[in-house]
Amino acid sequence: MPEDVQAATTLPATAAQTSPDNPWPLQLLSQKLKMHIDRAPSAWVEGQVIELNRRGSNAYLTLRDIDAEISLPASVWTTVLDRQDAPLERGSRVVALLKAEFWLKTGRLSMSVKDIRPVGLGDLLARIERLRQALAAEGLFADARKKRLPLLPHRIGLITGRDSDAKKDVLRNAALRWPAVEFEVREVAVQGNTAVAQVIAALRELDARPEVDVIVIARGGGSLEDLLPFSNEELIRAVAGAATPVVSAIGHEADRPILDDVADLRASTPTDAAKRIVPDVAEELARVRQARDHLRRGVTRLVEREVDRLAALRSRPVLLSPDVMITQRHDDVERLKVRSHSAVSTAVVRAADQLVHLKAQVRALSPQKTLDRGYAVVQLAVAGAAPGTRRDVVRDPAQAPAGTDLTVRVAGGRFSAQSTGSESTGSQEPAGD
Repeated sequence: MPEDVQAATTLPATAAQTSPDNPWPLQLLSQKLKMHIDRAPSAWVEGQVIELNRRGSNAYLTLRDIDAEISLPASVWTTVLDRQDAPLERGSRVVALLKAEFWLKTGRLSMSVKDIRPVGLGDLLARIERLRQALAAEGLFADARKKRLPLLPHRIGLITGRDSDAKKDVLRNAALRWPAVEFEVREVAVQGNTAVAQVIAALRELDARPEVDVIVIARGGGSLEDLLPFSNEELIRAVAGAATPVVSAIGHEADRPILDDVADLRASTPTDAAKRIVPDVAEELARVRQARDHLRRGVTRLVEREVDRLAALRSRPVLLSPDVMITQRHDDVERLKVRSHSAVSTAVVRAADQLVHLKAQVRALSPQKTLDRGYAVVQLAVAGAAPGTRRDVVRDPAQAPAGTDLTVRVAGGRFSAQSTGSESTGSQEPAGD
């Protein structure tokens, strides 16, 4: 077996298996790195050209990230650069197709630009609109998510550029409208690759302060590239997640970064933001006076109306002469009293008349009345009978033959008699009156 094959079989198969006693040769490590890097695919990246040097058929450039302090050197054939319609310059925004390359002899890793294209305004606008539509589809711009600004904020957080005109406009106009307003100012970069990170950091710091009632992100006008940080997706999501109401005051009326859509209030300019977040003290004092006058008039009308009602009530007879009500009730009582006495008297007289009539009827039906008219009651006498003994009444002559002792009761009393027998029917005379 050859010595090189035998040596190869004794080396560790992976880097994890190496040790101080059994290391890899540097050549093997470099070969494996080159194989791994060669397998890595090319990638399109976006950045800004901050350095560009031509050296014969090669050119060397440095790309910097749009929103972060990260840069990457790369090499490109000048033939690739010459294919561009306009020559690339420092500061140009580009997209480049990068491929990592590893040089085996020197152990140097370099990035090779296979293709490069400038990013025009049309591309930037199209990219912003695609991001705007995607975020809108998520509901980040919905009105239901927007928070109401306080009527009179006590402390306002202001995120703006260092010693910028936007800062001066907001502070000056807000102080003119409401002198007692207070600001918590955070000066940050409002353009460039550090703008997004600084604005987000300031936003989160102010959002964490409970005394800050509203946050204003303000920047003056600028080109589309200058305003790109305010269409950054990371910044947009940070604003959407803030608990404090956020006001966007970026650029001029015509500028429309995505921050305007996600903010709780969009102001056309920094000056407009100051006018919309704090009320005008003169207008508020005028409204207070107007409300006070309106309240005074209302109270005055109410008092006058109640005075008129009280006067109307006092003018009524029952309140002018309260004794009239008692006098009327006294007269009513007297009248009812007379009517009651008359009704009772009439009822008594009528009942007395009925009683006399009934007595007359009873007396007319009494046996004594019959006796008074000359009739008599003839009873058989019972010898030796005690007083009160019931005696049979003679109703037929046959009951009292001749010689029968009789007791006769007339109107004046009783007397005894003796029957002489019955008489002929023809000789009898009526016994009545």
